[in-house]
Amino acid sequence: MDLNDKEVLSGETLPVVIIGNGPSGICLSYLLSGYTPYLSPDASHPNPLLNSKLAEQPHLSLLEQDLEYLCEGLEGRSSNPVAVLFDSLLLPDSDFGLDYTSPLEWRYEPERAIPHLVLGKGPPGGAWHAMEGSMLTLSLANWMELPGLKLKDWMREKRRNVRNDRATPAEIASYYQHYVSQMSLEQSFACGTTVTSVTRQPGNKEGSPPCWRVSGLQRREGEELGDGSSVSEEVPFSLLAHNVVLATGTHDIPARLGVEGESLPHVCHSFWELEAAISRGELDQTSDPVLVVGAGLTAADAVLAAHHLNTPVYHAFRRSVNDPGLIFNQLPKLLYPEYHKVHQMMTQQQHRPNPPPQNQAQNLHNSYPLSSPPSSPSVPSSPSSYPGYLSFPRSKVVAFRPDKKCVLESDSGHQTVVQVSKALVLIGAHPSLSFLGDNGRPLGIYPDEPITCRRNPIEVDPFTNSVIAADGPGMYAMGPLVGENFVRFLKGGALAIASDLAKRQREGLERGDEDLTSDKWVDRWVDKQITNRTGSEVSVLDS
Repeated sequence: MDLNDKEVLSGETLPVVIIGNGPSGICLSYLLSGYTPYLSPDASHPNPLLNSKLAEQPHLSLLEQDLEYLCEGLEGRSSNPVAVLFDSLLLPDSDFGLDYTSPLEWRYEPERAIPHLVLGKGPPGGAWHAMEGSMLTLSLANWMELPGLKLKDWMREKRRNVRNDRATPAEIASYYQHYVSQMSLEQSFACGTTVTSVTRQPGNKEGSPPCWRVSGLQRREGEELGDGSSVSEEVPFSLLAHNVVLATGTHDIPARLGVEGESLPHVCHSFWELEAAISRGELDQTSDPVLVVGAGLTAADAVLAAHHLNTPVYHAFRRSVNDPGLIFNQLPKLLYPEYHKVHQMMTQQQHRPNPPPQNQAQNLHNSYPLSSPPSSPSVPSSPSSYPGYLSFPRSKVVAFRPDKKCVLESDSGHQTVVQVSKALVLIGAHPSLSFLGDNGRPLGIYPDEPITCRRNPIEVDPFTNSVIAADGPGMYAMGPLVGENFVRFLKGGALAIASDLAKRQREGLERGDEDLTSDKWVDRWVDKQITNRTGSEVSVLDS
């Protein structure tokens, strides 16, 4: 959708603007488009307590029920209660490898639709499109799917043989883009948009209530050149919205260690830089080791990719291999055999420094303030189980050197110098919330720290996902911004927000407020046949 194709009269306000068109924004758009979950008449849930609660009011949709009541007593792999509830309803007992049929049925009820606009920098699917180069598989396919379209069924139509339940990032990205088309959601999506500002607008003298102003730029293709190419241009836009949803994800800015030498050319901060080096033939079994820093799934992917090439690997991470918070200790071994293999490597082939000889105790190099002299390990070769791999648990990077040496330090203070060909710092990423005041920090659990998925997510009400510290009502956050990194759980945020919007809509009707689902709104925001504005004039969608 071209934002300039949507003519909005001066002073009019959109019901909902969603910032981010990844799986979070797509799932919320689905729920706001009139697709409504009900308990199927003859269905049951394997959890007897939840099943009895659902049976109390089977005539009500899930959007009309008391989510807090339904969440009571449920346990799962997410700390967000509605995420656990919705996951349990969509994929009952999936953590045990069971394939129960969901007790939900989806009904299309267009009268429930709330007009909305989804803004995203690229095509629907968000950051998944940046992962298309990867050859590695990810989560179970059904954990990645969105309501109403089975991912495995879609995959079978795309390739003849589906040998397992895993999908590549390229397939996931294509699935999300197809989902938007299949569910007829395109009219609500405006791609190529970069939001630059979200601010609270006061009410005016005519009685309009306070709302949110969303401003930014949309990339548009300009005039076609003689060689068939075209020059793109960025056109400003400005919208007013009663509600704004933050669904941008956290993959915008790679996290950094903040140590000396981190900006050197051999130090990388994304898995795709490793893939690029592999494609250029820069790494093989004769290369100096690759240093991988981090203990998440992306770091594990890097270890596997280098190990596949027989390139030696040093692997440094701050946690113990037995730490319950380590992601590998949370994944079922049978479902994630490759990540279990990495965990075995981390556990079985740890660097164990030898105590330094006494006559070396005073020979400290001036460059390293060591508690003991630095050692230089060698990567094990056979007969070890995993030749060419050495882990450094409970260790951190002290410095990167221009000569491609790296100084590692254990939690006991022992330092080790390693020679590497490349260093990959894969310790997560931070969201880009530059469109919010102070980069959104005041919205976090710890207002003085940057927003991060794990350590400082945006603080929201657990049953509505409304932002606690927002400048006014009507701001929500979902997905990785509130600590949900897995697609299977971010769908719960969509349910919480859609449920709260539906509740506020019902309460507004009771007070005699304007019905945001009325025909005039639907006609204005769903009709694609509005004539494009002509000329080079910049279109501002409100005044």
